[in-house]
Amino acid sequence: MGHYDLNARNLSNRQELQAVLLAGPTASGKSARAIALARELGGVVINADSMAVYRDIPILSARPTPEETGAVPHLLFGHIGAERNYSVGQWLADAKAALDEAAQMGRLPIFVGGTGMYFKALLRGLSNIPAVPEAVRARVRAEAEGVPAAELHEKLRARDPETAARLRPTDPQRILRALEIFEASGVPLATFQGAREGALLDAARCECVFLAPERAALNARIDARFDRMMAQGALDEVRRLAARGLDPTLPAMRAVGVPGLLAFLRGEMALEAAVEKGKRDSRQYSKRQFTFARTQLPEFEWEKAH
Repeated sequence: MGHYDLNARNLSNRQELQAVLLAGPTASGKSARAIALARELGGVVINADSMAVYRDIPILSARPTPEETGAVPHLLFGHIGAERNYSVGQWLADAKAALDEAAQMGRLPIFVGGTGMYFKALLRGLSNIPAVPEAVRARVRAEAEGVPAAELHEKLRARDPETAARLRPTDPQRILRALEIFEASGVPLATFQGAREGALLDAARCECVFLAPERAALNARIDARFDRMMAQGALDEVRRLAARGLDPTLPAMRAVGVPGLLAFLRGEMALEAAVEKGKRDSRQYSKRQFTFARTQLPEFEWEKAH
């Protein structure tokens, strides 16, 4: 896919093309490919990565540089503070506004990122889950502060065993979300996960591509990129986050690389071990991205990226 050869469906009329959706694992070269496509096709690059939305972690989220964002228009990058618990639903609303902005500019939307749920929401909408009042969210999170994820998972299992069975006991963010919904509605999250609404794009009118580098080569790129992030100031980035005293369950505080570097700053881990944890977590995350794409994104054509 470089030059306009990603047209797997051979659309007869380029005017039919709603958007390009470019997904892939971390460090697969998505951003560079999206910028090249935007230059060639007169596009605007729209972020579909749940960590690149946070302005506070530009290095560890591998956000495009000012030089890259100056080359073609970019939307939804770094527009959210780390203190926010930004949801897929909020991103979908922002993506709708970004699509409107792209139309006003007369540019082709090119969504790029590694968050499979964002792409799934674009094409199939979201489950009709009720909003959680801020007071309920604050109470649930206050009660969960300092409680191990495994205990929170057991608490969820007692109230919503079906949802608990779907979640890893080491995933406090999703566990808390399920607890919040139960507290707000009195109904298990699984009850709302049938009906969907809010799809923004038609897969038949989009080019949907998943970059799939060979695993060993990807792992080497992941490790090299983390070393570059450290050289670029990732530790200072995390030091500034730590100084804010934010809730450790917030998404930005759990971004790949952040927990290990926070542990180093607290004196709980050697820097070398923290860096190795960041690399290992990145490799594990890439495996989950492959799995999600394989099982949840059937609309995407896989490309053996180099």
